[in-house]
Amino acid sequence: MPVQFRAKKLDIGSFINKWVIRDHTKRKVYKEYEPERQALRYIIRNTSLPMRTRAQAQLELSQMHCYTRSTQINNRCLLGGRGKGVFRAFRLARFQFRMNALKGNLPGVRKASW
Repeated sequence: MPVQFRAKKLDIGSFINKWVIRDHTKRKVYKEYEPERQALRYIIRNTSLPMRTRAQAQLELSQMHCYTRSTQINNRCLLGGRGKGVFRAFRLARFQFRMNALKGNLPGVRKASW
Protein backbone atom coordinates (compact mmCIF):
# COMPACT_ATOMS: atom_id res chain seq x y z
CA MET A 1 0.00 0.00 0.00
CA PRO A 2 1.52 3.37 -0.97
CA VAL A 3 2.20 5.97 1.68
CA GLN A 4 -0.25 8.88 1.76
CA PHE A 5 1.05 12.22 2.95
CA ARG A 6 -1.53 14.57 4.37
CA ALA A 7 -0.84 17.66 6.40
CA LYS A 8 -2.43 17.26 9.83
CA LYS A 9 -2.08 20.94 10.61
CA LEU A 10 -1.51 23.70 8.08
CA ASP A 11 1.11 26.16 9.22
CA ILE A 12 0.83 28.29 6.12
CA GLY A 13 0.62 32.03 6.61
CA SER A 14 -0.42 32.86 3.07
CA PHE A 15 -3.06 32.35 0.41
CA ILE A 16 -4.40 28.78 0.43
CA ASN A 17 -5.72 26.67 -2.41
CA LYS A 18 -5.23 22.99 -3.22
CA TRP A 19 -1.96 23.56 -5.07
CA VAL A 20 -0.46 25.57 -2.22
CA ILE A 21 -1.46 22.86 0.26
CA ARG A 22 0.06 20.16 -1.96
CA ASP A 23 3.28 22.12 -2.42
CA HIS A 24 3.48 22.77 1.32
CA THR A 25 3.09 19.03 1.99
CA LYS A 26 5.79 18.23 -0.58
CA ARG A 27 8.20 20.65 1.10
CA LYS A 28 7.62 19.12 4.53
CA VAL A 29 8.00 15.54 3.25
CA TYR A 30 11.14 16.45 1.29
CA LYS A 31 12.71 18.03 4.38
CA GLU A 32 11.90 14.96 6.48
CA TYR A 33 13.25 12.34 4.04
CA GLU A 34 16.26 14.17 2.55
CA PRO A 35 18.90 12.69 4.95
CA GLU A 36 17.69 9.17 4.09
CA ARG A 37 17.84 9.91 0.37
CA GLN A 38 21.37 11.31 0.71
CA ALA A 39 22.50 8.19 2.58
CA LEU A 40 21.08 5.93 -0.13
CA ARG A 41 22.73 8.01 -2.86
CA TYR A 42 26.05 7.77 -1.02
CA ILE A 43 25.74 3.96 -0.82
CA ILE A 44 24.88 3.73 -4.52
CA ARG A 45 27.91 5.80 -5.55
CA ASN A 46 30.38 4.06 -3.21
CA THR A 47 32.23 1.62 -5.47
CA SER A 48 34.04 -0.07 -2.57
CA LEU A 49 30.78 -1.62 -1.33
CA PRO A 50 29.47 -4.95 -2.69
CA MET A 51 27.29 -4.73 -5.78
CA ARG A 52 24.38 -6.43 -3.98
CA THR A 53 24.30 -3.71 -1.28
CA ARG A 54 24.43 -0.96 -3.88
CA ALA A 55 21.63 -2.58 -5.88
CA GLN A 56 19.49 -2.89 -2.73
CA ALA A 57 20.02 0.81 -1.99
CA GLN A 58 19.12 1.68 -5.58
CA LEU A 59 15.90 -0.33 -5.27
CA GLU A 60 14.98 1.38 -2.00
CA LEU A 61 15.64 4.81 -3.50
CA SER A 62 13.51 4.09 -6.55
CA GLN A 63 10.62 2.86 -4.37
CA MET A 64 10.52 5.99 -2.18
CA HIS A 65 7.48 8.24 -2.57
CA CYS A 66 7.72 10.89 -5.30
CA TYR A 67 7.13 13.69 -2.74
CA THR A 68 10.57 12.94 -1.28
CA ARG A 69 12.25 14.26 -4.46
CA SER A 70 13.47 17.84 -4.71
CA THR A 71 12.13 18.11 -8.28
CA GLN A 72 8.56 17.87 -6.98
CA ILE A 73 8.81 21.20 -5.16
CA ASN A 74 7.41 24.13 -7.10
CA ASN A 75 8.07 27.80 -6.32
CA ARG A 76 4.74 29.45 -5.52
CA CYS A 77 3.74 32.99 -4.71
CA LEU A 78 3.18 33.53 -0.99
CA LEU A 79 0.38 36.04 -1.52
CA GLY A 80 -1.49 34.65 -4.52
CA GLY A 81 -0.51 30.99 -4.76
CA ARG A 82 0.50 31.42 -8.41
CA GLY A 83 2.99 28.85 -9.71
CA LYS A 84 4.33 30.71 -12.74
CA GLY A 85 6.29 33.94 -12.96
CA VAL A 86 7.59 33.74 -9.39
CA PHE A 87 10.73 35.64 -8.32
CA ARG A 88 12.76 33.23 -6.19
CA ALA A 89 14.43 35.90 -4.07
CA PHE A 90 11.07 37.31 -2.93
CA ARG A 91 8.77 34.28 -3.46
CA LEU A 92 6.25 36.60 -5.11
CA ALA A 93 4.59 36.44 -8.52
CA ARG A 94 5.24 39.26 -11.00
CA PHE A 95 2.07 41.20 -10.27
CA GLN A 96 2.36 40.84 -6.48
CA PHE A 97 6.01 41.88 -6.71
CA ARG A 98 5.07 44.99 -8.69
CA MET A 99 2.28 46.00 -6.31
CA ASN A 100 4.42 45.52 -3.20
CA ALA A 101 7.38 47.31 -4.76
CA LEU A 102 5.23 50.33 -5.67
CA LYS A 103 3.80 50.44 -2.13
CA GLY A 104 7.34 50.32 -0.71
CA ASN A 105 6.83 47.01 1.10
CA LEU A 106 9.97 45.42 -0.37
CA PRO A 107 13.19 46.77 1.17
CA GLY A 108 15.87 47.71 -1.35
CA VAL A 109 13.49 47.68 -4.32
CA ARG A 110 12.39 50.81 -6.11
CA LYS A 111 11.12 51.76 -9.52
CA ALA A 112 13.87 52.28 -12.06
CA SER A 113 14.31 55.69 -13.67
CA TRP A 114 17.16 56.83 -15.88
